[in-house]
Amino acid sequence: MKLLITGMAGFIGFSLARRLSGRGHQIVGIDNLNDYYDVSLKQARLNVLSEYEDIHFARLDLCDREGMTELFSKHGFDRVIHLAAQAGVRYSLDNPHAYVDANLVGYLNVLECCRHHGVGHLVYASSSSVYGMNETVPFSTRDSVDHPVSLYAATKKANELMAHTYSHLYDLPTTGLRFFTVYGPWGRPDMAMFMFTKSILEGRPIDVYNHGDMSRDFTYIDDIVESIVRIAEVVPQRDPDWRPSLAGPDSSSAPYALYNIGHGSPVRLMDFIHALEGAIGKRAECNYLSMQPGDVPHTFADTEALYQVIGYQPRVDVCEGARRFVAWYRDYHRV
Repeated sequence: MKLLITGMAGFIGFSLARRLSGRGHQIVGIDNLNDYYDVSLKQARLNVLSEYEDIHFARLDLCDREGMTELFSKHGFDRVIHLAAQAGVRYSLDNPHAYVDANLVGYLNVLECCRHHGVGHLVYASSSSVYGMNETVPFSTRDSVDHPVSLYAATKKANELMAHTYSHLYDLPTTGLRFFTVYGPWGRPDMAMFMFTKSILEGRPIDVYNHGDMSRDFTYIDDIVESIVRIAEVVPQRDPDWRPSLAGPDSSSAPYALYNIGHGSPVRLMDFIHALEGAIGKRAECNYLSMQPGDVPHTFADTEALYQVIGYQPRVDVCEGARRFVAWYRDYHRV
């Protein structure tokens, strides 16, 4: 097949492209290479991908409607895996327009291009952030997610609603994936594992929010990528027997699907820090702070529905994941 990966210079897009290479597909990736974080890391990822003959990259912004239309017209994609977005909960507090541009306007351009160019399946990134103030754990896709606590989360919930509309109106098969705290080699510098590792190695204190009373469903990148590869092959179908009175928000009569994609076993923040300390061989100095606006204390993915469909469960625990990340970090930064 011919595949499009948006956000290919990003952490997950880069890792997915490498995983899909060599499977007989033609892979095209786009990214606008914005400076939300160090562009040199994005370029380093692209340098690695340039060594693969079946992966081709084009610099393109999702908001460029004409450019997106030309791209789809030229290639005739069979599958689109849409990972590009303005990421980050805290950044959205001060830069709201960036989220509307990329996550709403850009996302609409993706939907329109898929609609008009016969794409067989759109797989797109949502986020565990949509669960917002939910207190029932584990988080289930059958839960209501009507109380987001950040604009980033609100745009991701909007993505799910927009996808359903296009599935219903235009018979476009869509699958949304709510990612839970993805980490691993080549990860984003604004994520906890990257920031903590850098600070510990440099002998600087790390900021620990909510005084350490937090937990996250940390999910290693290889487990995320394997799940995406498998779910891309499971194209949603219409269900003529579906009735809204008997179903939850994760199902529909339309060719629409929605899954959590996480490890399914939350880790306490302090245990996460201890895993990093063990991998680095050095104790962390913790600066305990109160909760940040837009953040939540705990995340925990109910992944049973995804497992039933793809037959795969995450295999890398946080201790092994921390060891692999630190080894990559030391090699990449030569420290």
